[in-house]
Amino acid sequence: MHQPHQLAARSDDHALEPVPGGARQNWLQLSWSTAGIVTTLVQLFLGALTTFVAGFRIAIVAGVAVTIIGSLLGWGMGHVAYRTGLASTVLSRRHGLGQRGSVLLALVFGFMIIGFIALENAMLYKGFLFYTELADTLPLRLLVYGGLTLAWILLTAFGYTLVSRVASITLIAFLAVLVYMLFDVIASSGQSWASVLQYGAQVPPQMLQAMGADSDSGKFIFCVNVLIGSAGALALMDADLGRYARSSRDIALAALAGNLFMDVVMVAVGGIIMYAGMDQLIAHYVRVDGLAPEAARALALQSPDSVAAAFIIFGGALGTLLMVLAQSKAQVLNTYSASLSLTGMFDALFGWRPGRLLFVVLANLLACLMLSGAILEWVNGFITVLGVLTTCFCGIILADYFIVAPRRTAAAIPDVNWAGVATLVLAFVLAHFVLQRWLPLEFFTALVVCLVVYPLLSLKGARRAGAAVAR
Repeated sequence: MHQPHQLAARSDDHALEPVPGGARQNWLQLSWSTAGIVTTLVQLFLGALTTFVAGFRIAIVAGVAVTIIGSLLGWGMGHVAYRTGLASTVLSRRHGLGQRGSVLLALVFGFMIIGFIALENAMLYKGFLFYTELADTLPLRLLVYGGLTLAWILLTAFGYTLVSRVASITLIAFLAVLVYMLFDVIASSGQSWASVLQYGAQVPPQMLQAMGADSDSGKFIFCVNVLIGSAGALALMDADLGRYARSSRDIALAALAGNLFMDVVMVAVGGIIMYAGMDQLIAHYVRVDGLAPEAARALALQSPDSVAAAFIIFGGALGTLLMVLAQSKAQVLNTYSASLSLTGMFDALFGWRPGRLLFVVLANLLACLMLSGAILEWVNGFITVLGVLTTCFCGIILADYFIVAPRRTAAAIPDVNWAGVATLVLAFVLAHFVLQRWLPLEFFTALVVCLVVYPLLSLKGARRAGAAVAR
């Protein structure tokens, strides 16, 4: 029997203190999580979206570029976490934001991850309705969402070891089913591998012009802006996982694995399957829902739940199994990161430490509340903002750790690091509003502003403080 204090230690999982050396893991063990959290139906949808807008080749080139950037960003964040042993929200107290200032990261990152929990739950529910053809009723919602919520709580409650084990098993099963379905869909479509690897933009020219994607450069920029949002969030998750790394090399390889799966593998597979199976999907919407072919095509690229519908149409029970495997591993990892953010936020604001298990439950309850809103429509419009904000946080933390901290004389952690807060606001406003017309790659603007402005503000403030003490 486990003693109560042992269970408490496992559930708290070093949420607010450094991870001890004995709990560290190698790159392969970490990669189950970094790859597991990104191999989802949402990423397959983003793959279909980017390839249909830009064409397969441009989307893959953009995916490779984002993989390189995201891997470097994730390695940097993971390295800081490896050295400090702290989760992203807690290490931001020391590096960039201060004790209470870290609440900004916890709020933004926690809100985003809880939003993704709600989104993945909604996709599972939509897929369940699609497969069973049951009516959408309140009792059915309570039953399905309640069951999903209980499952994520139980699987996440007892720390990263169990989370990693669940991710490894479900990732292997997911990839096996995905490869089978990839070959099956292409074979049943009658298309060749050459055709599904070379297709161009599938979106009408007037829509491409409205997106600013009517040229090759515009298409590339569109893809990067869509994909980089997830890469920024993954970099913060790399910090949550990097605190368990045995070395900087281990988290570097794990970050590379996660970004490679997210921005190359999922983009390619999502694009291939939706392109090869688009005629079957359109035919289903025309036959079952009575839509015109043009309306059916638009619906297929309207929201991530169309990918869930596609797999059920293509694969039946096997496609449904793939959907469940894809979402389950991501939900466990999302719940884990969300609980860390909430733990850090309540500790920073109120000094309240009831244990991470409570915040595992709270994160899932908040996700249930979000389901009353338009989550599936929200994610498309918010992905670029997510990329800018998460990139700002990463840039500030990295600038503090590598540039400012070695030159810092004061060891005390400030209540609020105003240099970090001011840099965050300035970088976001410049990247997303002021300079977006001339510099459409918003993440690049945000990262450069943070890496340049934050050290200037911090070191200037330190010199002023030193001069005041000298007087």
